[in-house]
Amino acid sequence: MTTEELEQLVGERLDDFYRRRIAKLQGLQLTATLKRKNPYLFRATGMQNAQDIVESLLLAYMSSSDETFFGDSFFEPLVRGVAAGEAAPSPGVDVAIVGERTYMAIAVKSGPSDFNAQSRHRQGDEFRALRSRLQKLQKQFDPLVGYCYGRKQQRPNTAAEFRELAGQQFWTELTGDSDFYLRIIRAMKDRPVLHRDAFQQAWSAACNRFVREFTTNFCLESGEIDWDKLTQFNSGNG
Repeated sequence: MTTEELEQLVGERLDDFYRRRIAKLQGLQLTATLKRKNPYLFRATGMQNAQDIVESLLLAYMSSSDETFFGDSFFEPLVRGVAAGEAAPSPGVDVAIVGERTYMAIAVKSGPSDFNAQSRHRQGDEFRALRSRLQKLQKQFDPLVGYCYGRKQQRPNTAAEFRELAGQQFWTELTGDSDFYLRIIRAMKDRPVLHRDAFQQAWSAACNRFVREFTTNFCLESGEIDWDKLTQFNSGNG
């Protein structure tokens, strides 16, 4: 893939990532978000005004959702694009690279921390199911879990059901270019800066909307937070 092609693909993926981020902010509801947070922690850390709580809510929520958005809108399509792969016909497998004699099935993960023991067991089942379905193709089946960033210690068990590659190793496997993982971040150029104003506007609007609603519903006439009312909303019966 040429530098120009990579920059175009990375730019398109960043555009989609920011579209999703802004749409999430615009559709976020304070009450739904508060129900999933810990009011005792807010109190214990000394939060005393609506702005503090709102910013904490938004930061935590967006940090979590950004990982999902980035994996879905950036990493997975990027893997498919640079490897000239296709969508794999199986749950738990994101990209298939079909060669004359081989069938590489790739489960794309953002980073190694996404993959715990339970996930590993489920992934093995999903690879086995796909292998069974593809037996008639008579191709060598190569299951791979690819982590788009980070490092992964290779498992010493040679009988492992699938390979795992992370960061530089994963992108080198796909492209044959040991510097490709660096080319990706270079290809972003100033694209994130171009999105900053639109995202900041959506962020500020969400903050203002949440502060207004929080003050109306969970503050006393004096302006202080009504901790009893907030805790009852979060944890009370009914």
